[in-house]
Amino acid sequence: MNRLSSTVLAGALALCAVVPALAGPAAARPAADAPTVVRPGTAADAPTRPGTAAGAPATVAAASTDRADRRRAAKAPAVRGAGSVDLLSVRGAGPFRIGARLTRLSAAGLIGWTAAGCAGVVHAGVTGDWAGKIVLAFRDGRLVSVGTAAAPPRSPAGASVGMSFAELEEIYGRRGELISNDAGDATAYLVRFGSRVELFTGHPIRPGVGWFEAGRADFVERGFRQGRSC
Repeated sequence: MNRLSSTVLAGALALCAVVPALAGPAAARPAADAPTVVRPGTAADAPTRPGTAAGAPATVAAASTDRADRRRAAKAPAVRGAGSVDLLSVRGAGPFRIGARLTRLSAAGLIGWTAAGCAGVVHAGVTGDWAGKIVLAFRDGRLVSVGTAAAPPRSPAGASVGMSFAELEEIYGRRGELISNDAGDATAYLVRFGSRVELFTGHPIRPGVGWFEAGRADFVERGFRQGRSC
């Protein structure tokens, strides 16, 4: 497995314990002296809502339109809320976006704990819906990686902790590759996205992926290849 710092390893093992009325535009209302519009073919040729006196009933056509709009709204897919803990990508996770400042996240009450690492790196835990699911790494005060030992979260392609490297190869195909660290004693699965990467490393006590980390390649990939000595 990737030789993580004692802080990150402790965070990773701790994570493993986590069980995993529609209103028309004002411009559409005609002036009070506009001619009355009638709907031919009805019993009383009732006037439509525009041009009628206040409190006049809506026409059958208007009611039908309202019902159709409600049906379309009901069928629309639900939008994933800001508190969702399903997705971890090279952009980050939830409100924890790669490049975000530690001071800003702390001021927003999103940081639960911090621990100093090597060469100006600070590791941090989070609050809220993501608490106990991810560990952050900041370098020079900015977020450079988000890691997890839990599932979910998953990558946008559907990869997660607990899968085998063979399953990752089925998911990513030519987009990913198996790599080894410089010491030749650890293997990981790497997926590149420009200057950022997804990295899946092994588990210390069982086969398969035990740690999923995404962020800047010059931190995530380099840290795995070169190892972290403190």
